[in-house]
Amino acid sequence: MKNLILIPVALLLLSLQSCIVSSSPKMGFFDNPHYDYGGAKFTSINVPMFLAKPLVKKALKEDGESEELINLIKKVSDVKVMTVENGNKEILGDFAKYLTSNNFEEWMTVKKANETINFQAKQSGDVIKKLMITVHSGKELVFVDVTGKFTPDDISRIINYSEKNDVKKMTLK
Repeated sequence: MKNLILIPVALLLLSLQSCIVSSSPKMGFFDNPHYDYGGAKFTSINVPMFLAKPLVKKALKEDGESEELINLIKKVSDVKVMTVENGNKEILGDFAKYLTSNNFEEWMTVKKANETINFQAKQSGDVIKKLMITVHSGKELVFVDVTGKFTPDDISRIINYSEKNDVKKMTLK
């Protein structure tokens, strides 16, 4: 009887283990031990989607967001976030080459004040399987790796949604 209880508890603990925030890089290009990152400090976060999806959906519903946006969240299967302190343009350039060599296509670049946001996608036919969002602001870098099954329309809706909300925030101030 004890063994029957221990198995689910052990499985739960193993799945929650990936919630731990790490100070080492956890994305493809950045796990190269021979690359000189020049004193950059990394913070990696990987939250299991079975934990995050219900919380995100609930928050979006409470904020009165559209059902369309909530349906897009359902298509996400994994999200990894990594921040880099003391990053530089050389790292960004080498990362862009890495993405190109791994069949990512640049979708869009948005420049706002002192920030540059790049969207790159890896797709098979009309299905986008990976979306890499890179934010560069001075020496601070943020990388968001989203895995799922999206269409180009889905990505366009996400970008349009975020731009509309930015405009609303600016006009309310």
